[in-house]
Amino acid sequence: MKINSICCIGAGYVGGPTMAVIAQKCPDIKVTVVDLNESRIAAWNDSDFTKLPVYEPGLDAVVKEARGRNLFFSTEVDKAIDEAQMIFISVNTPTKMYGAGKGMAADLKYIELCARQIARVATSDKIVVEKSTLPVRTAEAIKSILDNTGNGVKFQILSNPEFLAEGTAVEDLHRPDRVLIGGNEQEAIQSLVEVYGQWVPKERILTANLWSSELSKLTANAFLAQRVSSINAISELCEKTGADVNEVAKAIGMDSRIGPKFLKASVGFGGSCFQKDILNLVYIAKSYGLDEVADYWQQVVIMNDHQKHRFAKKIVKKLYNTVSGKKIAMLGWAFKKDTNDTRESAAIDIALDLIAEEANVMVYDPKVSENQIKNDVNNIENNIKVTADPYQACKDAHAIAVVTEWDEFKEYDWKKIYDSMLKPAFVFDGRNILDKEALKKIGFVYTAIGSSN
Repeated sequence: MKINSICCIGAGYVGGPTMAVIAQKCPDIKVTVVDLNESRIAAWNDSDFTKLPVYEPGLDAVVKEARGRNLFFSTEVDKAIDEAQMIFISVNTPTKMYGAGKGMAADLKYIELCARQIARVATSDKIVVEKSTLPVRTAEAIKSILDNTGNGVKFQILSNPEFLAEGTAVEDLHRPDRVLIGGNEQEAIQSLVEVYGQWVPKERILTANLWSSELSKLTANAFLAQRVSSINAISELCEKTGADVNEVAKAIGMDSRIGPKFLKASVGFGGSCFQKDILNLVYIAKSYGLDEVADYWQQVVIMNDHQKHRFAKKIVKKLYNTVSGKKIAMLGWAFKKDTNDTRESAAIDIALDLIAEEANVMVYDPKVSENQIKNDVNNIENNIKVTADPYQACKDAHAIAVVTEWDEFKEYDWKKIYDSMLKPAFVFDGRNILDKEALKKIGFVYTAIGSSN
């Protein structure tokens, strides 16, 4: 089947950019992104392309090129489902926080609601594509719901997991390492292969069975997160022994069997995928009685949590074992640079730990709104403030904590910042991005991750 009409349910960090690039690269396909969140759809349709709800470098140009030509954002979900030949499901699959599997299993209620809505609305045959990250064999449940509608419509299910890194999502979509399509029906697989084949080289489009595709996404994120927790575990050892984690990472990263990626010590990983997917993997392993497998992957999350709390404890210890009433400037709130996504950001845990110690936290992030920051800490008003001026954030502060690796932080007038702070002026570089020697020369008491300083 040649596809000329696509609908995507979910206009978030995956659905929005993915569909924008498909529309850009496939001008002959009508692409409609639908969401029940009216304010989100309004933001996607805003005439000011700097106000898109998802910040990704280059995304504004992609949306500007395709929107109104063959890319549309709408709240009319039923209409888009009915008109489309292919429907992507790209809704949130958070960790379940109730009942069986609480704290580990994926909550699939939004996926099920999508399946039931598709079943209710569809009047013609559809290819349904899992884009959300899902547990293995979720496709089976979706297929069961769709096939038991009694309206005679034929549904074919595909798994097409995303492997995007926030901050480089547009580049990842334009030039992916691979596109993975899982399915048990060749005709449906070929239809999606032809869509991606309009710009992705054939050798980079992989096909697999449904279950392998679903498990590949969880496994990829687990392996990447494991590398982060591994180097962070070594960073603590470096601080005790006098080794430098950056030198260690460089040495092992030059081993072709290991490679240099995801060996950057930091305050810990965040984002919507790593922790959620590892916990999902843990739950799946436990459900099959594979306790040793579950414990192995659980330790990756435990190490990550330890690294975040360890950073906050280090700030307290260096500031003479108390931060009560002291101003701490936090530079960065997004979980990584070049995104406005704060889900599972290390900054949240660090801020809450400092607030628990009665510190006065002032936050600056170039892309995250004040409302988002306040929501992330449950609107704690008295001990956390937000500013749009990084120099104001640092003025009269006892210490600065760098928690997101925004490039602009390296370009600041650090002498001006030093002069405005209380002395001694502390910098805690949670991303190892600043010039240690330059800051020490200015007069800062500088502390990095993975170095005894």
